[in-house]
Amino acid sequence: MKLHINDTFNKELPADKNKNNYPRQVMDACFSYVTPTVPAQPKLLHVSTEMAALLGLSETDIASQTFLDVFTGAKTMEGTQAYAMCYGGHQFGNWAGQLGDGRAINLAEVLHNKQRWALQLKGAGHTPYSRSADGLAVLRSSIREHLCSEAMFHLGVPTTRSLALSLSGNDVLRDVMYNGNAAYEKGAIVCRVAPSFIRFGNFQIFASRNDSSNLKKLSDYTIKHFFPSIKSTGKESYIAFFNAVVNQTLAMIIHWQRVGFVHGVMNTDNMSILGLTIDYGPYGWLENYDKDWTPNTTDGQQRRYRFGNQPMVGLWNLYQLANALYLLVGEAAPFEAALERYKQEYETAKTTMMRAKLGLALEEEKDVDLIIALEKTLALIETDMTLFFRLLANTHKTDEAQAVLSKLKAAFYEPTTLTGDVLAQWTTWLQTYLSRLQKEILVAEERKNQMNQVNPKYVLRNYMAQLAIDAADKGDYSLIENLYQLLKQPYAEQVDQEKWFAKRPEWARHKVGCSMLSCSS
Repeated sequence: MKLHINDTFNKELPADKNKNNYPRQVMDACFSYVTPTVPAQPKLLHVSTEMAALLGLSETDIASQTFLDVFTGAKTMEGTQAYAMCYGGHQFGNWAGQLGDGRAINLAEVLHNKQRWALQLKGAGHTPYSRSADGLAVLRSSIREHLCSEAMFHLGVPTTRSLALSLSGNDVLRDVMYNGNAAYEKGAIVCRVAPSFIRFGNFQIFASRNDSSNLKKLSDYTIKHFFPSIKSTGKESYIAFFNAVVNQTLAMIIHWQRVGFVHGVMNTDNMSILGLTIDYGPYGWLENYDKDWTPNTTDGQQRRYRFGNQPMVGLWNLYQLANALYLLVGEAAPFEAALERYKQEYETAKTTMMRAKLGLALEEEKDVDLIIALEKTLALIETDMTLFFRLLANTHKTDEAQAVLSKLKAAFYEPTTLTGDVLAQWTTWLQTYLSRLQKEILVAEERKNQMNQVNPKYVLRNYMAQLAIDAADKGDYSLIENLYQLLKQPYAEQVDQEKWFAKRPEWARHKVGCSMLSCSS
């Protein structure tokens, strides 16, 4: 197995002078060198062959002992030095100080076909940033991260990727619901891949310590390698950098809203500087359309990271990044302008996205009212978001509202509740929508095809992931591969996979892992 190693982060940025691996505050450094914990009995469970090819790895490479050794942390690649990043962050709106890669270890950077990829193991042992934790991960969370990373990519959502999922052979003690019922689970390791794993928090930690020197080094490095279109220097380069991050963050969140994805833990340390979805913990997809839903049990009271609040949390997090970069610029106005632009462009981008979901190619001023009314209508009774938009594509201009309701019936969790005032409101919205469709030029089949390109038929519902986890706990890993293949074509009909185009089953409504999840991993 041969990879074109081209490390930059740990070559161009300051390293922790203390080489000992124990929990501590790390000062004046972007990272600490560490060595992954050697797994007891590693076993490769699944590989994204697409991601492997992007790294220049063949099927022969994947089948090799070297592949297993490297991507479970058993051995280090020649000429590389593994490391953990230092960063801070706001967690649930509160500054948490130093956080860092507590259970993530960066192996190396790879260049292939002019694309840079950073390789990172999650669950490969403790680092100086692990605090009181063990730095390990369990199988259930690792399956969820591996499948979701790849699923999001195929949905067209900016995301980190996953190369490999492996068992470590170690038992890991976890309290799933933080209720005092800790138990041992199978340990696992995911090899995550991204152009970079730099987060908002990498900049925040230096600003919090008034360390403008290292903040400048990190910012210059990030611009040089990941924002090469920025040609300005000095203060202007940092303002341009922030504006670029605003654009990419906004684009990512619009995609989340488009497919109904809820991250669950939008802390600033979980915000990629490249606008990638990162750190798949207690995530989920909206099933019944509820803008107040969060998949995170830890957020159950405050619901800070609920679906409908994700755009504003993105803005809040960008504000924190602006506070950090202010140390290099010394002027608030450029940052304030960028943040104000985010607010305005979000509204425009959301309207454009929703028009596409509704099959509206033309732009009408009243479309905003139609969208607002739809969101209220969807919330009247339990309506599956994914099924609703996919089935709506079957609408014909000549349909009556009642005919469209019949086509949408499979999206309602309790169709019998569609009566009285609720039925009247649904009918009113559908009549308005049908009237709006009269202005469209595309014929029904063309409109359906366009809608089906933005409205997925298949998403990784929590109950689907849980079924794969339950089977894997019993030694059956086939469903991981089945779901992986299904989710590679989320917009295709896949008529042989229709069983997955269905509402969440009733048994999953309150089941642990299917409704809400904890941050336990």
